[in-house]
Amino acid sequence: MKANDTEQHEGEAAAHSLRARYLRMMLEIRGAYDGGATGLETVRARAAGLDAIISGLWQAEVAQDPRLQHGIVLLAVGGYGRRELFPHSDVDLLFVLDGKLTEAEAKDAIRRVGQAMWDCGIRVSPATRRLAECEKFAAENTEFTISLLDHHYVTGDHAVYEKLTQHSVPKLLQKERDHVLASLVELTRTRHAKYGGTLFHLEPSIKDTPGGLRDVHVCRWIAQLECVGTANTPVVESPEFVEAVEFLCQVRCFLHYRHDRDDNVLDWQTQDAAAARSVGLDQPSRRPADAAYWMRVYFRHARSIERQVKLRLEESTPPEKPRARFFGLAGRRRQSPAQESGFRIDRGVVVIDPPGLQDGRTYDPACDPEVMLRVCAAMARTGCRLGREAEARLTGALPIISAHIEEGPALWLQLQAVLLEPHAGEALRSMHALGVLELLIPEFHGIDALVIRDAYHRYTVDEHTFVLIDTLHGLLRPQPGAMGEWAGRFGSVLRELPHPGLLYLVALLHDTGKGRNTGDHAEESARMARNVLRRLELDAYECELVLGTIQNHLEMSAALRRDVFDGETVEHFAGKVMTPEALRMLTLFTYADINAVHPDALTPWKAENLWQLYVATSNFLDRNVDDERLGAWEESETVHRVKALLPGQEDEVAAFLEGFPQRYVLTRTPEQVREDFLRSQRFAEDTVQLEFRYSPSVCEITLVTRDRALLFANMAGALAAWGMNIVTADAYSNRQWVVVDTFRFTDSFRTLELNASERERFVKSVHDVLIGAMPVDKLLSGRKRARRKAPKVVVDSKLEFDNESSSYSTLLEVIAQDTPGLLRALSLTLGNMGYNIEVALVDTEGETAIDVFYVTRNGAKLNAGEQLVLRRELLRAMEENAGA
Repeated sequence: MKANDTEQHEGEAAAHSLRARYLRMMLEIRGAYDGGATGLETVRARAAGLDAIISGLWQAEVAQDPRLQHGIVLLAVGGYGRRELFPHSDVDLLFVLDGKLTEAEAKDAIRRVGQAMWDCGIRVSPATRRLAECEKFAAENTEFTISLLDHHYVTGDHAVYEKLTQHSVPKLLQKERDHVLASLVELTRTRHAKYGGTLFHLEPSIKDTPGGLRDVHVCRWIAQLECVGTANTPVVESPEFVEAVEFLCQVRCFLHYRHDRDDNVLDWQTQDAAAARSVGLDQPSRRPADAAYWMRVYFRHARSIERQVKLRLEESTPPEKPRARFFGLAGRRRQSPAQESGFRIDRGVVVIDPPGLQDGRTYDPACDPEVMLRVCAAMARTGCRLGREAEARLTGALPIISAHIEEGPALWLQLQAVLLEPHAGEALRSMHALGVLELLIPEFHGIDALVIRDAYHRYTVDEHTFVLIDTLHGLLRPQPGAMGEWAGRFGSVLRELPHPGLLYLVALLHDTGKGRNTGDHAEESARMARNVLRRLELDAYECELVLGTIQNHLEMSAALRRDVFDGETVEHFAGKVMTPEALRMLTLFTYADINAVHPDALTPWKAENLWQLYVATSNFLDRNVDDERLGAWEESETVHRVKALLPGQEDEVAAFLEGFPQRYVLTRTPEQVREDFLRSQRFAEDTVQLEFRYSPSVCEITLVTRDRALLFANMAGALAAWGMNIVTADAYSNRQWVVVDTFRFTDSFRTLELNASERERFVKSVHDVLIGAMPVDKLLSGRKRARRKAPKVVVDSKLEFDNESSSYSTLLEVIAQDTPGLLRALSLTLGNMGYNIEVALVDTEGETAIDVFYVTRNGAKLNAGEQLVLRRELLRAMEENAGA
């Protein structure tokens, strides 16, 4: 008994000693990191320390069971195998047996080693394989084969290790190289698709997002696999790539230490903290950096890695069939040429001709500006890409090319040859990465990887520009999904544009002013564009069209925050654009600009409003409508169609429509107006008529009832109590005091999506609030309030009153932090103070709420005194709601 107690005591003492040793090692590594050690030095130090600990544990097992001296080897694989073991990463440990030593004989020893490591606080992931199993490729477990590419010897039988490295793994790779490569490419593309195929995320994963550390490994794995069966060695990595890897390693170490766990997401607060410590920046004094600047550095590094992994993936993918023919804006048939002067396209890859003699002198096509620009045009026209050799030659030739670039009309023609073609966005990205774009348009350099850090703009400014150009070209192709119809409509406008090249030039230059901190970036962008237009020698008309569109490129987005069916909104906006061509240019630009902010920014509702504003302004400029005749319902085609749907009730329909604003009829189909009318006829059955339309993306609920105090506020409160996020709302009333309110909202917690039975209860609870059976405050208090996350960006509250834009109402624009219950707080304050909401336009951009109300009191606009009091009360209500 005493012997057992002694053994147990010795075992506990050994475990305590080992844990203390490991913790001491980790503290020393952390101290070195805090003292200035690089990310790679940090991860390699932990890997080396683990080697010593595991070797010691295994030697203790061998001492107890000499059979373990032979027939088994311990390998580090995965990140540990690469000697890149981050502070809280799992330790992948592979036990390989030669078959003579059985798994049963080694099982207990393997278990004890794993247990000892877990007791130390080391998250170990052990695996056991026989040598014969290491020679087989399993498509369902590609990760195991790939892990063998990254391994190093830890301890055990060297003879087994030699068999593995000299026979088993080479045999596997020789036989299955193509299958392993294909699986690796597929896994990588799948992972990229999970992140939308882009490295641009507000809170990226340092490890898995495109351009992250996982892509570094993919580049190296592909390089290794390409050398299998050849005498080649992997290509030496560029200094830019090596620098990017070190930066990401430094940042990942910082993330692990900051969160004290294997957390690889660069969240908003961590971005601030990393910038404050200048993590990864070449600043010996560790002076704090601006977070936007720090993220700019991150995106530059991630972009260089993403570019390399894309190149590797494309080179590793079997060539596709010849590309389909394209139709450019001019309607010409396009086909990828096999041979151009100075270069050729081989299976989708540009190959520049070798240097040779021309007119008795050495001539290198890579140093010829004409060849370079034709290469760029070919990439835009066909979607081909530069090979690695072509990239290297063009990059090296830039100093020579820069001295011979011709400006004026010739350069404008060559630039249009890129901008007007279907793959212009990708071509411009390549030109930007090589430095060619900045060579042609130096003004573009200021927005390279520039970050707008507002939780709304997903892309850097340069990438936003390329996405915008992609969006414009996408209008010329059929688009799937809910936006397909709108893309078709706007595409028809683009096809009729007489000078499409100017639109793409506007897209390229519209944000260049953001690179200079002058306040008004639209004005600064226009100023910088003047220099470009001067060099391109565009005529006066073209210059005016380009500069006017750039100067006004925010005006149409601003107009969408007003009632686009209000004649005065249209008249004011028409005064900005002046001509039909300028209107078409700005409409197309605005569509693409909104879409290029982030993937969900352009909704069908916004596209519809943009189209309505375009049509109304076009009619105004053409003088095809009489905007003074707002009350002439009997002459409205929609009204005639509504009456046709309700034969015998023409007078009742006319009475129902009397007093509604024109927007009501223009935003609804005749069938919808008919249904609203029929609901108004059923008040005897139920004074509150509700229609709910569920959709996984945006739900809609329409209320038809008699007007009364706080109706809009109570409706907003009922939706807030269910956790619904209101994205738009319309409120109308007629001369008979019948109200038609429509709310469109998203289901933040997916309550209605995951529980279909809740939809009926949801509608009933809204109904109960509106008839007074359930006080909205009780409904709100009965819902457990989730703890609010700290906002990524703090939005200062701003209220503006405008008595000029509408003949009948005061416009109240509220810009504030988007918080739950905000719309109810605003509408409740307005209702309690006796103000009537004629129209409400609700929008959200990131964490910014932009709500516009058309407000009256006793049928009149608000005077200065009323505005002052209302401002004070609204600010108080917003402050109370934010603190609730």
